[in-house]
Amino acid sequence: MIANKAPILLIGVNYAPEPVGIGPYSAGLAEALADEGHAVTFVAGQPYYPQWKRWPGYARGWRRTREDGVEVIRCPHYIPAKPGGLKRILHLASYAASSLLPALAAALRKRPGVVLVVAPALLSVPVGWLSARLSGAKLWIHVQDFEVDAAMATGLVQQRGLLPRLALALERALLRSADRVSTISPQMCAKLTEKGVDPARIVEARNWANMAFARADASGDEYRRAWNLGDRKVALYSGNIANKQGIEIIIEAARLLAHRSDLVFVICGEGPNRARLAELSQGLGNVQLHDLQPAERVADMLALASIHLLPQIPGAADLVLPSKLANMLGSGRPVVATAAPGTGLADEVEGAGLVTQPGDAPALAGAIVRLLDDSQQAARLGETGRERARERWGRDALLANFVGRIGAAGKTPR
Repeated sequence: MIANKAPILLIGVNYAPEPVGIGPYSAGLAEALADEGHAVTFVAGQPYYPQWKRWPGYARGWRRTREDGVEVIRCPHYIPAKPGGLKRILHLASYAASSLLPALAAALRKRPGVVLVVAPALLSVPVGWLSARLSGAKLWIHVQDFEVDAAMATGLVQQRGLLPRLALALERALLRSADRVSTISPQMCAKLTEKGVDPARIVEARNWANMAFARADASGDEYRRAWNLGDRKVALYSGNIANKQGIEIIIEAARLLAHRSDLVFVICGEGPNRARLAELSQGLGNVQLHDLQPAERVADMLALASIHLLPQIPGAADLVLPSKLANMLGSGRPVVATAAPGTGLADEVEGAGLVTQPGDAPALAGAIVRLLDDSQQAARLGETGRERARERWGRDALLANFVGRIGAAGKTPR
């Protein structure tokens, strides 16, 4: 560890021990900054994702702990059991409100060189802006998800009218208030430019693959026995089950392929749409739903797959690049994704899997059959994916670059 580097203050609702989504990447970044000698404080929410309920063992109030070299301040906030449009806004607003005083106190106490806000939630950017102004720090926004556009694309809020116009104008103003804005794909960087962010202030900072999930000895055999899968091929989806994934199309494809006795669809995950998914899959013998699996078993679960499935609804492909894709590719299994040509998701999957149009269940079913019946193509695509994960999503290189950029920003004058 190198000592005496500028302190860093991070603000974001999601953090470890949440196993999927933004939490693991926020925690990984904070820990990497701490390893480089920065005094790191992370003002986080209470763990709730992807189940959308507060994890057992976490108090309802504020709490300060030290976790893997990072000072973590947990803030209470509203957690809706069914996160619709207004409830989701209240959820993020309550976190922004409860994080204000701890963030300001940390800024005055630590005098950070950089205050970094992870979006979602953009509603926390004013907290970061005030903290940066009080401490003389640079303000950095890291966009994991264009939440306003995603909310409109998924129908959580209406696409026309005064409210969405105001939300987009507020988003634009908040993004332009930052000294640096980073996001996780080239297409999302282009979207930042569309929203008025100076290209000179934009940084691409990809999420990384956990190559520990690509162990050579991972087999999935225990899952096969436990879930009575026999020797059937497995089309696997694992992750959050929410609106923007459009996972219902998997059930439609399973219905179209019910005659294939050599195939079973396995969905592992939690989220607000799981009950709906279970309802849709009733009567289908080729669909299994299971809970999200613990991190220490993810490698074996990924190895269970013959094919990984990555659906997204139309219009959402360049609003977020699903972090699960990196681990899917790293597992050496081909991916079938639903994305329009030219989108970031389509570009990342091309050559390592097959891409079909969003919402087209027959096309998705056809792509699955194509890979089932052509094992050589499936193996070739899977190996390309494994190499791509190493080249594009190597954890050490991506984190070193991101940490270096943040550290450098803290040294330069405003």
